Amino acid sequence: MLNAAAIVLWILPGAYLLYVYSSLPATVPVHFGINGTPDRYGHKTEMLTGVFILMGASAFVYVLLNFLPAIDPKKMVKYGEATFQKMALGLVFFLSALTIAIIFATVNKGFRIDRLIYPLIGLLFAFLGNIMNNIKPNYFAGVRTPWALEDSDNWKATHRLAGRLWFVGGIVITISVLLLPAAVGFAVFMSITAILVFVPYIYSYLYFKKHKQSDQNS
Repeated sequence: MLNAAAIVLWILPGAYLLYVYSSLPATVPVHFGINGTPDRYGHKTEMLTGVFILMGASAFVYVLLNFLPAIDPKKMVKYGEATFQKMALGLVFFLSALTIAIIFATVNKGFRIDRLIYPLIGLLFAFLGNIMNNIKPNYFAGVRTPWALEDSDNWKATHRLAGRLWFVGGIVITISVLLLPAAVGFAVFMSITAILVFVPYIYSYLYFKKHKQSDQNS
């Protein structure tokens, strides 16, 4: 069922592109700046290449996450396969939605693509945060600090914190970029993203230091 849903989601951007491709002018936007406006133009075949690269990345991520049990040296992924399958489907959905947003912005000149991309990233953070606590120790996904990878308790504590942080942060990002002026929304997006990246990493190190000292004192 998940594989069928993933295939449908994966096909949608290509189908949408083929549907609108003949109506596109020869020169189209092929890159957008952080303010959501085009900053580089090229032939529409260049956009075609970019879309299929994104679709290729989507397929690669989906296959990789589904085959993790076979290549995971820790042999822990097999105990949480359902979580990785959900993550794989969520990432396919995100990449397909991102690709469709790029095509839509190319077709509809003047559309601010940042009004779609940043909320999508916020929802992705919230989605990953919702399943973060169920990710088993592995070298491919999650908050893979050296201290968490070497200590299952550190991994659990770090992902418990990261899950809550990413879920709340993702919701705040989504609401902020939709309601606030573009410049303010982007500042909020960057600030919260930095928090989501660095706080779990720092927490994992502090957890390691605290419990290392406790072990030495005992």
